[in-house]
Amino acid sequence: MFQLPFPVRDANAASGSDQFGDLPEWDLTDLYASEDAPELKRDLEWLENECAAFAKDYEGKLADQDAAGLLNCVLRNEKINGIAGRIMSYAGLRYYQLTTDADRAKFMSDMQESITVFTTPLVFFTLEINRIDDAVLAAHFDANTDLARYKPVFDRIRAMKPYQLSDELEKFLHDLGVVGDAWERLFDETIAGLTFTIDGEELNIEGTLNFLTEQDRSKREAASRELARVFQDNIKIFARVHNTQAKEKEIIDRWREMPSAQMGRHLSNDVEPEVVEALRSAVVAAYPKLSHRYYDLKRKWLGLDRMQVWDRNAPLPMEDTRTVSWAEAEQTVMEAYTAFDPRMGELTKPFFSKGWIDAGVKPGKAPGAFAHPTVTDVHPYVMLNYLGKPRDVMTLAHELGHGVHQVLAADQGEMLSSTPLTLAETASVFGEMLTFRKMLDKAETKEQRKILLAGKVEDMINTVVRQIAFYDFECKLHAARAEGELTPDDINALWMSVQAESLGECFDFMEGYETFWAYIPHFVHSPFYVYAYAFGDGLVNALYSVYAEGDEGFEDKYFDMLKAGGSKHHKELLAPFGLDASDPKFWDKGLSMISGFIDELEAMED
Repeated sequence: MFQLPFPVRDANAASGSDQFGDLPEWDLTDLYASEDAPELKRDLEWLENECAAFAKDYEGKLADQDAAGLLNCVLRNEKINGIAGRIMSYAGLRYYQLTTDADRAKFMSDMQESITVFTTPLVFFTLEINRIDDAVLAAHFDANTDLARYKPVFDRIRAMKPYQLSDELEKFLHDLGVVGDAWERLFDETIAGLTFTIDGEELNIEGTLNFLTEQDRSKREAASRELARVFQDNIKIFARVHNTQAKEKEIIDRWREMPSAQMGRHLSNDVEPEVVEALRSAVVAAYPKLSHRYYDLKRKWLGLDRMQVWDRNAPLPMEDTRTVSWAEAEQTVMEAYTAFDPRMGELTKPFFSKGWIDAGVKPGKAPGAFAHPTVTDVHPYVMLNYLGKPRDVMTLAHELGHGVHQVLAADQGEMLSSTPLTLAETASVFGEMLTFRKMLDKAETKEQRKILLAGKVEDMINTVVRQIAFYDFECKLHAARAEGELTPDDINALWMSVQAESLGECFDFMEGYETFWAYIPHFVHSPFYVYAYAFGDGLVNALYSVYAEGDEGFEDKYFDMLKAGGSKHHKELLAPFGLDASDPKFWDKGLSMISGFIDELEAMED
């Protein structure tokens, strides 16, 4: 089934209003001019006819194809993916610009349903690939180098072989996918429609979350309590969505005989369960020397005996409270990217000049930030909710890293360009690191350096510690749901069980904080997505260490890695840098960079 892009609240994304200069908006005409464009009608008709023709030509016949015939089949399937992807990219991006608009919601739903119906006859494709004998497939690859290029796609498809159901059941699940999408839309529309009142002003969720990074502690507290009040008022809807989605997943996993709730995500990420467990164990073991130690430092800087949840993302007392204009944000990121390699700067320019970014905060716009690759013959689109804070600059750097990665990988084609989530964060986090280092080099005083270091440590804690805590929460949620229906209080208790462990003993938790699981979109849209952030951060920290040590030809190797898209396994991609994510010590290397920043902050106290 073809999935639309969902609004990912990236680990460091900020939120809320648009007085920061001339903020760009998307120009979606590179996809389609409008919802009634003749090109869209043409593509829908082509898709319907080609899916039927594809099934007629190949269903029941894949095992009998020679190498050339199988290649032709793959190329036709790839074109179908491209056209369907273009349609859903347009419908999804247009919807996320204004999720409260009924016409946009209907259009997206209609497109999703049409494409689901059209593509249902194609379900046989992956099922029959998994029935081809290993030796026969290997001979085909040996006989045809163009087909062999697609071996990584075949490998990923065949990884699902042990969990494959009958053809009839697979078609049934494919058709049923639109029901799951409806629950996701209920979540999105509920979140986008929430209103919060602070100091007499009515705000959406982005504007309210933005208050959590205000200097004024009373505003942070007011926002936290208002978030808790509104989440509690809507908690039954959020609990119903989570119960339904988790139960649906449990049923499908049980029928597929998946060994764990997480296995499907590991397979789609092309990563071994033991590698993820090594990452999780390394991060949890590091809580005391990372988040616990940092937040105790921050408690002293804020002059507090105890930290409250509304102090977690508080700016430091000496922090510059000015807003950063869009022009300055653009210049900062462009300088950092170009300084690393002029090619990086050139790849970034069109995002700013050609309507590839939608930056402003508007009523009804989806929260968070994401970079959506659309299809390989168009270009990515970046969504932000820009509020002029230094962290918004880092979010811009992060999303443009995704964009550059997606542009470079596009030459691989539809089936090989997309990276697993674990590798998809590589360029984004690396882009953040480049931008941070550029800003750190420009620091003129010890105080400025301290503020920058503290901000980076907080972002890394949000990306690593917080996301692994999210992962543990999800693991507990899905295990508990397998035993029966969960009340809101049940889910609240699971959420709180990971919070104190990850944040440390210096925190108190206000009444109502137990509901803050409710607004995290990843739990609904993409279960177990969150560990990819920690994976990406750890990977990039190790990668940046190699770069900082002056590894010869690093830039070329880095570009080659991004150009590979999803055509190589993480082991193969990291080998040129002398790195191996399956080595447990690999994660310690990444975590030690965060710990080293905290060491420097502690040394500044002396």
